[in-house]
Amino acid sequence: MPLAGIRPAPGANRPDLRKTGIHPDHWYPLAWSRELRRGTAIGAGFAGEPIVVVRTASGAVFALEDRCAHRQVPLHAGVVAGELLQCCYHRWTYDATGACVNVPYLDAGRNLPNGVRRYPCREAFGLVFVFPGEEAKAAAAPFPDLPADGDPRYKTRRLDRRVACHYSFMHENLMDMNHQFLHRRSMGRIATEFLELREGDGWIEGDYTFSRTRGRQPIGERFMIGNRRGAGAGRPHDLMTIRTDYPYQSLRFWRAGHDEPALDLWNVYVPLDRAQRTNRTFGLMNIRRPAVPGLIHVLWPFIGWFTDGIFAEDRWIVEEEQKAFDRQGADANQEIFPVIQRLRSLLIGHGVPLAS
Repeated sequence: MPLAGIRPAPGANRPDLRKTGIHPDHWYPLAWSRELRRGTAIGAGFAGEPIVVVRTASGAVFALEDRCAHRQVPLHAGVVAGELLQCCYHRWTYDATGACVNVPYLDAGRNLPNGVRRYPCREAFGLVFVFPGEEAKAAAAPFPDLPADGDPRYKTRRLDRRVACHYSFMHENLMDMNHQFLHRRSMGRIATEFLELREGDGWIEGDYTFSRTRGRQPIGERFMIGNRRGAGAGRPHDLMTIRTDYPYQSLRFWRAGHDEPALDLWNVYVPLDRAQRTNRTFGLMNIRRPAVPGLIHVLWPFIGWFTDGIFAEDRWIVEEEQKAFDRQGADANQEIFPVIQRLRSLLIGHGVPLAS
């Protein structure tokens, strides 16, 4: 699809996207299920808000402010006692609602102190999700739908990276496939062809296809998405669809001639600090298993090596973008790709202003 056929969104570059916070009224993963053993608590956080995530003796999970109402010390340093969390300092005890249910030295008949804030919490896809926004909105907020996760036809690689940049740089990096030149040493020379843009309320997605102009296909890429040797009876060409469904992002890749994706990737970028200059990227990369049973396990190290290398290059470049923004104090980007102009408009429109 020619770029002239896409009209840029009005005012897409204003206000400053890098000074726009991610909206808290969504479900965000704060930990992997495997990080949270029975009877333990871990410290996590969202955009500078300390949050403690707890797995009780029965295996249930809950999340609270990570502070004791008494002396404000972190609750994640405490002790999980059955279904309750005890502060490490004076053993003030909290239940899953955040209520203080026991102070060991409080005289009988005295009212218990106020508790702490609780956060809606649920577990899915091997992740522990927390809703950091208004609690009353949690039930109606859309929850991620990841049909490939758990599908026996796919093997899942779980991605976990800490990246020193504003979450918007991550969205732009994945959505804009014109940056293949960055990966020339890892993948050879790739020509990108943009095909189509679609958008709606809270989402935008673009289609791409590619051709190799120089160099050999890396082994890890070949194992992951095939050798791209032309079309079969189905799709006429390889197809990659990248979608931002606020605040999540996904990438799906279909080989020519196939109707099921060879790669199904879901990402979310969770801000860690109040200024939202660092994020923890959680990802689920679902890769279609070859027809030969067990072959995926032989290929897995090559796939891991390849994807780690690509992500390392992407992380380096987005962190360089963040450094440039910090030096300039404002977004000086001259963005000309209409797809990214529309993406920026979506991120601004659905975000919240950061406190100056």
